[in-house]
Amino acid sequence: MSKGKIETYIGFCIKSGKITLGSGGIYSLKSGVYLIIVDAEAAKNTQKLALKFKNRFSCPLIVCKSGFEAAVNKSGCKIAAIRDRELSKAILTSLDETYELYFGGDR
Repeated sequence: MSKGKIETYIGFCIKSGKITLGSGGIYSLKSGVYLIIVDAEAAKNTQKLALKFKNRFSCPLIVCKSGFEAAVNKSGCKIAAIRDRELSKAILTSLDETYELYFGGDR
C-alpha cells in the first residue's frame, strides 16, 4: 500500500522534528502551531481538546477518518500538532477522502 501525500508530509514533519504528538505535548506548547490533526475515532474529550487547541493557536483543524496511528507512526496517538508553516499548507492543499477540514458544529 502506497502512502498518500498527506502521510508523506507528516513523515517529513516527523523527520524534521516539527510535529508534536499527544494532547500533553501540545498543551505544553506556547505558540508556533499551524495545524491540528485529530483521529476521528478519538474519545470525546480528545476531540474537545482538539477544538480548544484549534482556538488557542488560531489554526485549522483536520479530522483523519482512518489510518491516523500509522500516519504518525505511533500506536495509541489520537492527536498531533504540525509546527511547520509550509508543510501545514501543503497538507491543507492535499486533503483527500481520508482527511477533512473541520469547520465547526457538532463533533
